[in-house]
Amino acid sequence: MDHVAKVFYQEDCDLSLLYGKTIAVIGYGSQGHAHALNAKESLGDKARVIIGLYKGSKSWAKAEAQGFEVFTAAEAAKQADIIMILINDEKQAAMYKKDIAPNLEPGNMLMFAHGFAIHFGQIIPPADVDVTMIAPKGPGHTVRSEYLAGKGVPCLVAVQQDATGKAQDLALAYGLAIGGARAGVLETTFRTETETDLFGEQAVLCGGVCALMQAGFETLCEAGYDPRNAYFECIHEMKLIVDLIYQSGFAGMRYSISNTAEYGDYITGPKLITEETKKTMKQILKNIQDGSFAKEFLLDMSEAGGQAHFRAMRKLAAEHPSEKVGEEIRKLYSWNGEDKLINN
Repeated sequence: MDHVAKVFYQEDCDLSLLYGKTIAVIGYGSQGHAHALNAKESLGDKARVIIGLYKGSKSWAKAEAQGFEVFTAAEAAKQADIIMILINDEKQAAMYKKDIAPNLEPGNMLMFAHGFAIHFGQIIPPADVDVTMIAPKGPGHTVRSEYLAGKGVPCLVAVQQDATGKAQDLALAYGLAIGGARAGVLETTFRTETETDLFGEQAVLCGGVCALMQAGFETLCEAGYDPRNAYFECIHEMKLIVDLIYQSGFAGMRYSISNTAEYGDYITGPKLITEETKKTMKQILKNIQDGSFAKEFLLDMSEAGGQAHFRAMRKLAAEHPSEKVGEEIRKLYSWNGEDKLINN
């Protein structure tokens, strides 16, 4: 098991370690734009933050409009002392091989926000570069909005390879530059971050929660209740409960709900999430740890796989009856249409 992990804060990080350096952020999506803008604002003219994209990228003009010099990934890597890779996991290995590996210099630092490509051996860096991770525990738009509010999103820090002897200090400086150290930066390893992150997404946050909400919705609809009622009760209200847990834990959430709801919580939760469910979770974790999930994912995402399974699952999920009902329900809200993630 991990030793007791340290948490680092602003006073443990030295921003000046980044002064005079060129930081290349590869990718300008959700995380990319947040890291780049936050770092640029933290460092001012003391360091250079540049963006690396593929030719023809839709983000090229956007990054330039937001004040960045934009280059191809290869050119950005060539100029950089620190290279932060923020493109999709399944695209990292090919991009690294083609654009980054030929342009790495001894003493450079290669950075990641998720350990997937390193931990599963998709990318094997040379021994003379630092390999580190700063992984914000929140989506990119939150990393940006919290920074603008003078706060930060907690991050994880990990060092896979310390060629210079300064890898962790440099990574922590980066963690401060993007605002993470304002909230706290927890020490971890590439293995721990990768395995726990994948497990959390699959068993709880995305896979578990979506399947639970949809099963509840289906159960009420099949029993003859109005789908709009079912949507409100099993899907819409999830945010209210999760926000309470986020703010003050399970106890705070239970304090805020009725006694009826609390009583139902205690007697019914264990009937749904049984020992059998825990066994399944252990198997999910095992599939992540032994690399079989990664292998299956990368095969489907490869050119040979053509994302066939992925696209079929996405299409099927989009056709779930709750999606149609949800679309109608969201139209009732005054905030609908503002900051939408997907414009239908």
